[in-house]
Amino acid sequence: MNPKTLIKKLMTKSVIFVYTDDRFQKVREIFDQHSFHHIPVLNRDSTLAGIISKEDWLRKINNIAQRTTGKTWTELQYQGLLASDLMTPSPMVLDPDDNIGLAADVFLTNKFHALPIVEDDRVVGLLTSHDLLKYAYEDVLEKMIR
Repeated sequence: MNPKTLIKKLMTKSVIFVYTDDRFQKVREIFDQHSFHHIPVLNRDSTLAGIISKEDWLRKINNIAQRTTGKTWTELQYQGLLASDLMTPSPMVLDPDDNIGLAADVFLTNKFHALPIVEDDRVVGLLTSHDLLKYAYEDVLEKMIR
């Protein structure tokens, strides 16, 4: 695995996102319909506001469920949540021209699992620890075949 490989070669470019004022239900539907675990949150001017991890989302809804009584009341509490209530604000970001060595260092040092990739104040991709693991595994397989 070449740590100097540019992030833009590995990042997911078709990123599904939500806006800060999108409701809880939209976030729930995205997590239910897709196998990924991170959703960037954008301001209405399309700049990055935060990121929602599935783990953070589950923790938040679990906390609400434990503080409320009854399914109906809990669902009402969920309906009042916005993406901005669920997100981690101002996440660390990388540039598409940064290298994966830097990304790996950020993942390992901070115990992150996803980083928004931003260029000119716009989200252009998402890089996950899974992307790096897949890249490293493919590299190992390629070397074994040779």
